Amino acid sequence: MVTSGRLRALFSLLLTLMVVGACGLPRTGPTTHEILASSVENGGTTHIVYVDDRVTRLASAEPEIGFSRAFLNAGNASVDRINAGDKLTITIWENVDNGLLANTGSNSTTLPDVQVDQLGNIFVPYAGVVRASGRTSEELRVEITRLLERQTPDPQVEVRRASGDGSTVSIVGGVATQGVYPIVPSTRRLLSMLATAGGVSLNPDVTQLSIHRGNNTARIWLQDLYDNPAYNIALHAGDEIVISQDRRYFTALGSTTAQKKMPFDEHSPNAVDALASIGGLNGTTANPRGVFVFRVEPASVANALLNTDEFTSPQRVAYVIDLTREDGIFIARNFNIINHDAIFVTQAPFVQWSALLQAVAGTAKTVDSLATIVESF
Repeated sequence: MVTSGRLRALFSLLLTLMVVGACGLPRTGPTTHEILASSVENGGTTHIVYVDDRVTRLASAEPEIGFSRAFLNAGNASVDRINAGDKLTITIWENVDNGLLANTGSNSTTLPDVQVDQLGNIFVPYAGVVRASGRTSEELRVEITRLLERQTPDPQVEVRRASGDGSTVSIVGGVATQGVYPIVPSTRRLLSMLATAGGVSLNPDVTQLSIHRGNNTARIWLQDLYDNPAYNIALHAGDEIVISQDRRYFTALGSTTAQKKMPFDEHSPNAVDALASIGGLNGTTANPRGVFVFRVEPASVANALLNTDEFTSPQRVAYVIDLTREDGIFIARNFNIINHDAIFVTQAPFVQWSALLQAVAGTAKTVDSLATIVESF
């Protein structure tokens, strides 16, 4: 027979097993209560901000990108005028036998691949150094003819321009064929030049296009180029076009269908889009009132959110989204996710209770065995 003292010892042992079991129960992360307890108001380091329409307007968003006026208003580059780096083919006919330039038995000679130097000049035998840069082929023909007339009677000159280094753009990144392409009348604008390179092979929703022009750089989303004719800007000699895929990401943790680092699949995802992209909430464990977005906000945003002006450095903010509110889904749709955000979904309270009850049930079997042992004392 078990004495009252032994019975008390048995229940004390059972209680200890329950407490230890509860503390060691597996879970996906902190509870809603534990996160709220870590707030600045409770002595922690994180500002807790409940998301509403005001917060969605004030919270950080990814900066908009687009071409500046300098790029939008730049006129078409002249493809008729010669630039430093271009190559020319010059043919000269002379009206005399055994002329200055022609070979025996011929009255013409061709000077192929005459390169315009970095100073914009070329050299033509018997004409000397001739300024080519800035002139059209016709203007250069007239000038060479004038200079040769001093040496040979009534020369006839033809100048043909082949695009060279001075009239090209470079295209690198996510196109079918990277390379250096000449600017000709049919490729004066951005879209036609991309088509010449075989088109872009990346998803336009998450692809950025950058143009480096001298000391200036401009970026746009590729989809914006497709949607907005104004972005089909004129190209200039020496432009460098870079096509790159978006590298931004967010991390999903807790009671979500998938816990993973997730690259953006559009350039301005909201909280609903982000959750949907990882399969949504875990229907058996998630707490729809405890969807948190952890972010470090700049001081200006933190001051606006918390109606203060005391912050001068970035602040840790935990945004709380309650999907059970009547407007919860709409609010979540208006709350933008930005680069490096961590989305954490807490477990529903009953999940821990269910796990605890299972642990207690297992402990009860252990107690039956202990009682048998006690009976033998």
